[in-house]
Amino acid sequence: MRIDLYSLRLFVAVVDEGTIAAAAEKEFIAASALSKRVSELERSLGTPLLVRQARGVVPTAAGEQLALRGRKLLHDADDVAAQVRDFSSGAVGYVRVAANLSAITQFLPGDLASFQCAYPKVLVGLEERVSSMVTRAVQDNAAEIGIYASSDDEEGLEVFEYRRDRMVLVVPAGHPLATAPSVGFADTLAFEHVGMRRGSASDRQLLAAASAARQRLVLRYHVTSFDAMVSMIKAGLGVGVMPEGAFALFQDAGLQSVQLQDAWATRRARLCVRAGQDMSMASRRLLEFLQRAAGGSAG
Repeated sequence: MRIDLYSLRLFVAVVDEGTIAAAAEKEFIAASALSKRVSELERSLGTPLLVRQARGVVPTAAGEQLALRGRKLLHDADDVAAQVRDFSSGAVGYVRVAANLSAITQFLPGDLASFQCAYPKVLVGLEERVSSMVTRAVQDNAAEIGIYASSDDEEGLEVFEYRRDRMVLVVPAGHPLATAPSVGFADTLAFEHVGMRRGSASDRQLLAAASAARQRLVLRYHVTSFDAMVSMIKAGLGVGVMPEGAFALFQDAGLQSVQLQDAWATRRARLCVRAGQDMSMASRRLLEFLQRAAGGSAG
């Protein structure tokens, strides 16, 4: 035997309102049709559920139990329906994101905070990776969305523009280059550098730039974070190149940033997803949100 949820809702309304007429008005149904539904419910359960009185109805003991359990069942059914609607609209879900350090330091926290305000039930899992591993993570389905600076392998990916950043030279305040309004990267190669981890987009770009200048880049130290780079430079262990937006977090560190004249110093951060993938609505919502955020940014 199955209980029809609509009939159950009507029965609970009758118990709550105390009369069939009032319940019918509340549920927008004719009183005769509601009364018929309740009678069919009693027949299917094989027991009276209501006692008809001159001024209305009262539930029997069986009716009280049905109304008690029915309210919870109806609440759960409404909750399930709401959750399904939320999933279909992208309002709930889980999205895996892989991003490089530059994006995490400069742009992503603010964008994710705004996204979480708009979609508080969407959980975003974020993992930091070097750019080349970001694209690999998306290709391997280890992440739905990737954010990276550059990669030699974008096969099977759909790529979108995200943000722009600018790389600057960071030196101690008393360094010979500290007072220069701008420098070419080749002019920095007379000094030892503190670099980001091997294989990162920054590491590969600096090595390529030094090669193009036919000079040697002396990288004695590799670090995995911008605060570590700042600490090393502040200790006099070399100069470094980092995003201008990241350096802004360390303005009180006794260091100086110098603009780089090279064209490659202006970079484009990218978004990527697997081409042709059947994205969840939550993933699609986040991708669209990040694209709108990029469009509303001055760069």
